[in-house]
Amino acid sequence: MTTLRLGDTAPDFEQDSSIGKIRFYDYLGDSWGVLFSHPADFTPVCTTELGYTAIVSGEFAKRNVKVIAVSVDDAESHKKWIEDINDTQNTKVDFPILADQDRKVSTLYDMIHPNASATATVRSVFIIDPAKKIRLTLTYPASTGRNFNEILRVIDSLQLTDSHSVATPVNWEDGDDVIIVPSLKDEAVLKEKFPKGYTAVRPYLRITPQPNK
Repeated sequence: MTTLRLGDTAPDFEQDSSIGKIRFYDYLGDSWGVLFSHPADFTPVCTTELGYTAIVSGEFAKRNVKVIAVSVDDAESHKKWIEDINDTQNTKVDFPILADQDRKVSTLYDMIHPNASATATVRSVFIIDPAKKIRLTLTYPASTGRNFNEILRVIDSLQLTDSHSVATPVNWEDGDDVIIVPSLKDEAVLKEKFPKGYTAVRPYLRITPQPNK
């Protein structure tokens, strides 16, 4: 099995879920995707993560992102767990949780790390673009809940930098100034692309207002 890296094509699969059979590529369609794994059902940290993801589901939808979770328990267990999540987190989970009893998805995406656990998945996150390319991978230990605001922030950065010749600096948030990519040097092109102007702190560090704001 090969570890998936940035720029690799995300593997397609068909698997049961809390809402029935899902073929991954069909589910994503032309959307971006976030695939994230959970060590097991009815675990406390996961319950808070899935609850918060449901709470901010509108933020993912605004960015044309479909969310899909995976856990090694079966679909019936997932359905019961969703009831608990909705009750304890005061929300409504409206995205599927893959039932990965046979570890097919966990193996495809290298979500089981034997030195951490031989059976449970680590907390992996994959951001996948509409071309089915992997754009981000994150791996957390089972004991640490993920920051889904950070995942939304990265999606904002990816979508912005895909459509404009910029990169986002440290701690950037949507609406902050950005950096013009060093490869762009033609002054006429710079004036056309960045009519608000820019500040050259150094020849390689040029700051400009976010171009789509």
